[in-house]
Amino acid sequence: MNSIQDYLIPTTFSIKETLKRMDLLLANTVFVEDNDQLVGSVSNGDIRRTLLKEVSLKTPVSKIMNGSPIYVEEDCDESAIKEIFMEKKISAIPMLNQKGKVVKIIFKDDLFEGGHEIYNKIDLPVVIMTGGKGTRLDPFTRILPKALIPIDDKPVIDIIMNEYAKYGMYNFILSLNHKSAMIKAYFQECENAYKIDFIQETHPLGTAGALRLLRNRISSPFFVSNCDIIVKADYTGLYQFHADGGFALTIIASMQHYTIPYGICELDEGGTLEAISEKPEYDFLVNTGMYILNPETIDLIPEDKMFHMTDLINSLKRNNYKIGVYPVSEKSWIDIGQWGKYKESADRLNHALKDLT
Repeated sequence: MNSIQDYLIPTTFSIKETLKRMDLLLANTVFVEDNDQLVGSVSNGDIRRTLLKEVSLKTPVSKIMNGSPIYVEEDCDESAIKEIFMEKKISAIPMLNQKGKVVKIIFKDDLFEGGHEIYNKIDLPVVIMTGGKGTRLDPFTRILPKALIPIDDKPVIDIIMNEYAKYGMYNFILSLNHKSAMIKAYFQECENAYKIDFIQETHPLGTAGALRLLRNRISSPFFVSNCDIIVKADYTGLYQFHADGGFALTIIASMQHYTIPYGICELDEGGTLEAISEKPEYDFLVNTGMYILNPETIDLIPEDKMFHMTDLINSLKRNNYKIGVYPVSEKSWIDIGQWGKYKESADRLNHALKDLT
């Protein structure tokens, strides 16, 4: 159980330390204190905008925080707090005593069941790529298609679709190839409120080739997702970023932290040691396998040929289309596509589905 203090950070925290704290808490927002006084807030959006500006992660969080955070006082009633949540795009509100100290943090999900009532809705198609063989999860996928791999009591594809449905997206198109009959049979048997269509590959077409089958079937921007990943993010904000940026394609990327557990030697051309770094840390934005595409991108995909998403991205760049990158935090991305992470992902997901919006 997290305490209030877990969500409070000092002004001396770096952006990197702040991001790690948010990942640890599975939180969208943390609050900045100085001498027991609330002085700011930092959201996922603040972090994302910072990453896109290539600001150093060693920068103090005080440089990027919102210095005028929304808060309520102790005598504020619940109806007024609900109105604030309805009006503002925030996930948590600190409550202050008369001395300006945070005495409580009120979370959106505590006042609105699941938080679903106040998600901003968008009605866009969602394409889920379910045709792959799932070789990373062999031998499990010799029996089941990876889209039907269970997490607790649900197949992963149900969890993926439920995330989109929170934001008003109920129109799904599944690309099929490997074990397609099992996937079709599953949706014929289960009850849900979604509209589900299929596109069928006759042979493997890569991570983007099947999208050619959508030509003249989709006239609006659409989401694309692999069927073995879950991204916990504000999908409405993600689409707004895509639209406002005028991007033809937006990649959802996760900030990943890596520590090399050894001293790294840097040499000159003659083999002389120039420097040695002890257990250096590196940060990367990693492609999650989730995208937003405009319908005109489909025209760049060749018909009935192997074609990967990287091929499409390179083709778009050659044709001077804008490509966006929308960063999410490390733990916002759940990848169940390999055995080494399957159990860890299942445990994380059970917690994340409740606590991360």
